[in-house]
Amino acid sequence: MEKTSQTKPDADPEPASAASVEKFDVLVTAEEAYPAFERAFLTAKSEIIASFRVIDLSTRLRSPEARKIGTTWMDLMIHTLDRGVAVRLVASDFDPVAAPELHQLAWRTLRQIAAVRELTRDCRRLDFTLALHDARTGLVPRLILYPLVRHKMNQLARTWHDMSDPERKRFRIETPRLQKICYENGDGKLCFPLRPVDLFPATHHQKMAVFDRETLYIGGLDLNERRYDTKRHRRAAERTWHDIQAIATGPVAQAAQAHLESFLDSVAGRSAPPPTAPGFLRTLSRRRRGMPLRLAPRTVLREIETRHIEAIGRARHLIYLETQFLRHMPLARALARRARECPGLRLIVILPAAPEDAAFDSNQGLDLRYGEYQQVRCLTRLQRAFGSDRFLVASPVQPRKTDSDGRDALEDAPLVYVHSKVSIFDDFGAILSSANLNGRSMRWDSEAGIYLDQTAHVEELRRRVMGHWLPPHSDAAYLDPQAAFGHWQRLVESNSALPPSKRQGFLVRYDSDVARDIAAPIPGLPDEVV
Repeated sequence: MEKTSQTKPDADPEPASAASVEKFDVLVTAEEAYPAFERAFLTAKSEIIASFRVIDLSTRLRSPEARKIGTTWMDLMIHTLDRGVAVRLVASDFDPVAAPELHQLAWRTLRQIAAVRELTRDCRRLDFTLALHDARTGLVPRLILYPLVRHKMNQLARTWHDMSDPERKRFRIETPRLQKICYENGDGKLCFPLRPVDLFPATHHQKMAVFDRETLYIGGLDLNERRYDTKRHRRAAERTWHDIQAIATGPVAQAAQAHLESFLDSVAGRSAPPPTAPGFLRTLSRRRRGMPLRLAPRTVLREIETRHIEAIGRARHLIYLETQFLRHMPLARALARRARECPGLRLIVILPAAPEDAAFDSNQGLDLRYGEYQQVRCLTRLQRAFGSDRFLVASPVQPRKTDSDGRDALEDAPLVYVHSKVSIFDDFGAILSSANLNGRSMRWDSEAGIYLDQTAHVEELRRRVMGHWLPPHSDAAYLDPQAAFGHWQRLVESNSALPPSKRQGFLVRYDSDVARDIAAPIPGLPDEVV
């Protein structure tokens, strides 16, 4: 019999106590985060437990300490196990039709782990799980979505056609779930049967690790070379990646440990999730069984969404949102409602100039267009509620000119791709998590984050996160919740009117025109799909 949860799914999380987060360090981009993550592995005494969406053990080591023992994360993993530290790691697997590249990367990680087991002195200390979310769509949605799925299959067949024989061999090995639903015919073509296949609507999206049950590493950053960038962001646009992680100690680390030990059972419906813990926030969902009409999984916990709405309702001066996507209409409604209630409230939103697949892969598929539709809808509602004198949307770009006229550029400069997930509310609270501000992260995917309610921690997060985009030696007013908005608005307007080499800091106006042009609603499809 399934256990009943002590936590109501839609209940507000309890306010974080003063002791929920003790030590707190902000890590800006992988330039800071990867070395700190390596040092945490090197200093762990007995155990490490972690869950990432993407983890690639061929990622190069960056810290001087780690480079003394090897060159890649595989070397660090073997070294850690050989020191007698137990490592339990969960990596995400993916729908092989909807996300074949990610599915391939996941199984490449499994092969890397197999090599680690061969090379370490005691493989019993390593516990690795490649986890596909348990949610499945029902038969009726599979039939309705079949044309979209068939389009994805045709794309895969064209990719297969362009591969060399060695590439095909490796692809077969690294996409086992895909190989179960397709075959190669006598002419060397990749073929899919004319029948609906299982669809996996959710994934494990969290990025976190706990060391010796006392130190938490958490935020929006996975581990691979694609996600490495420096705070200067001086590289090709498709290689930029702005993200925020943090290291925290205190009871929040114990709550994260309990979550990591139990979330797979909770998602599978084998047990209830641990009760809500001060300072630690989650999104969890599980499969709806025996329902042929089901598309969405059942939301079990939406603490990240609830905490956002609660904090929005308390803000009086400035809300700052830095996110990869702003697509969740319940949050947009809460912000618009608060704008009407509190005339002095202002909102700053930092978004990437374009979604990653639109900027770098020229994707204009229905999934992208539906996502753009949702974001345009949210931004339009916010613009109407706040007005231009209280609402600012900006995007970071590099201080150099580009000849590109595609979505990898904005205001004649290469974009800086924003992947961070940070929300700051006046002086009283802030959220740092793996969750984008879209329905998928708020209600479907496995997500985790922390809520900060100590003024010193909120100020430190604001200084590091907001301050990163500003010109050097900016006035303190840029970080004052009661004065910052006007300074940011003038800076963004000035930068947008100047050539790239003359700009101060990184920010220019976000341009939604292209998104509006391609945005497309898909009636009947849940907002949480993208």
